Amino acid sequence: MRRRLRDQAGFTLVELLVVIIILSLLVGLVGPRLFGHVGKSKQAAARAQIEIFGGALDAYRLDVGTYPNTSQGLNALVKNPGASNWNGPYHKKNEIPPDPWDHAYKYACCPGSHDEYDLWSEGSDGAPGGDGESADVNSWEVAKKKTQ
Repeated sequence: MRRRLRDQAGFTLVELLVVIIILSLLVGLVGPRLFGHVGKSKQAAARAQIEIFGGALDAYRLDVGTYPNTSQGLNALVKNPGASNWNGPYHKKNEIPPDPWDHAYKYACCPGSHDEYDLWSEGSDGAPGGDGESADVNSWEVAKKKTQ
């Protein structure tokens, strides 16, 4: 009976520790690179949403004659702010979605500081400026990249 127990195949504690160490090293080396791509994809999603809002704002201006003012904000794209020629909604959803980091988009108009209107997301930190995933994504830079 004891002979059968000794002859059974299995892993030793040392073998299991070696495998765990190798897996930990792989996760430590590969993990940060994968998480870096997540931040870039959120930046790309914010740029795409700003472009979609830009098209909706242009359609609003064609109907109403002006862009929504700062106090009306982006909500004017889904709910009539009292404009007589409003023919919306101009955005497919019934509400304005937040940016990829669950912050509200910022909007200033008539005029904005950089263009006829300014639309921006303040990135993952929700504060102006920043680098990487915390960097701002804005309509005036999206428009420049589109024309280049």
